Amino acid sequence: MATLDLSAIELKDPDVYVDGVPHASFRALREHDPVHWHPEADGPGFWAITKHADVVAISKDPKRFSSAARFIYYEEIDEESMAIRRSMIETDPPEHTRLRRIVSPLFTPKMVEDYRGHARAVADRLLDQAVARGSFDWVHDICEMMPIRIFVDVFGAPESDADRLARLANMLVAVDDPDLAPPPEMYAAARARGFEPHHLPFSSPAALELFDYAQALCDARRAEPRDDLITRLVEAEWEGDRLTDNELVNFCQLLVFAGNETTRNSLATGMHRFIEQPDQLDLLDRDRALMKGAVEEVLRWATPIYAFRRTATEDVELRGKEIKAGDKLMLYYISANFDEEVFPDPERFDVTRDAAAQVVFGGGGPHYCLGAFLARMQVETLFTAVLDRGLRFAVDGPTARLRSNFGNGFKTLPVRVVAGR
Repeated sequence: MATLDLSAIELKDPDVYVDGVPHASFRALREHDPVHWHPEADGPGFWAITKHADVVAISKDPKRFSSAARFIYYEEIDEESMAIRRSMIETDPPEHTRLRRIVSPLFTPKMVEDYRGHARAVADRLLDQAVARGSFDWVHDICEMMPIRIFVDVFGAPESDADRLARLANMLVAVDDPDLAPPPEMYAAARARGFEPHHLPFSSPAALELFDYAQALCDARRAEPRDDLITRLVEAEWEGDRLTDNELVNFCQLLVFAGNETTRNSLATGMHRFIEQPDQLDLLDRDRALMKGAVEEVLRWATPIYAFRRTATEDVELRGKEIKAGDKLMLYYISANFDEEVFPDPERFDVTRDAAAQVVFGGGGPHYCLGAFLARMQVETLFTAVLDRGLRFAVDGPTARLRSNFGNGFKTLPVRVVAGR
């Protein structure tokens, strides 16, 4: 087998991911250059971190590898934009600790368990409606619909807003995909209000609409509290400290993204894998005790976020490479989740595998994802509902993947029902 030219490996161009994860490139980097300098045509370049151990170690070391210094994406952001855009994932301790203390009681396993019955009802309704048609798009009819409908109920938004929020969530993170990107008039409307794209999260004007939506909802709950997440966020405090208005709307925008897009992509990739390897779904059907582990394997395989950035705050040596203060490091979760040293035969999907070490939720440390329990619950709930119906599917037409260097998933996954009871 010919050896890849490591200097020719491209990881930033969204087109690289249209046909699937470039596993060969990541495999070569893990083996030959796990701390790899990657030049950028429109930036200073970055260190591509591809080994599981390094991703975890850096994630747990915010003092030397900051999320706040230059934020968590590839792009370089000016100070004015950072002030507008900063959310909890773009802070370091102690500020991150402050924010997390305020909101973390709302995302405990016990709180999430309270949502399980609603999640199952949503899954049942969506499956019944879609399966009755015989053929449908798994992404649009199930994956887009389920997380956002659970989210609006938890969030306290009207269910009639679910489609709009799902559309805005797509526009938020798919600015590089012509099928999902915000339309020109949305950019024009943001500029008319004095916001250039770089002022906004993901450089997307959809974030501005989400800010407005969240502000209106927060104002309404201050005036008339209810038993919902927005009211709890508005009222949440730690030792007398509460979220400011700017922190509230940024956190709500983060929730729409994290609570919808990542779960959607995991559900889509998981079903695609079960269709490609039906023996794994059959195995899971015969032994439901495997479900918890299967959820971890689905998440590992899906890895819905390719990478997040850290910025070095001091000179550091890593695997013999001299990283300078201010250097950009991209932590490739997608590579860490296929690291042979942690997951033997990693490109084999196996529901019996111990995949608990997967880093979908951030590799540990202060930024471990608040929504991890909610995401796991939704993946388990949907695939349990599929198994309870004895459903099996086949791909029923061309699939399409996201054109994105950030979100890993499918835009379309047409399926037809081939079995059910």
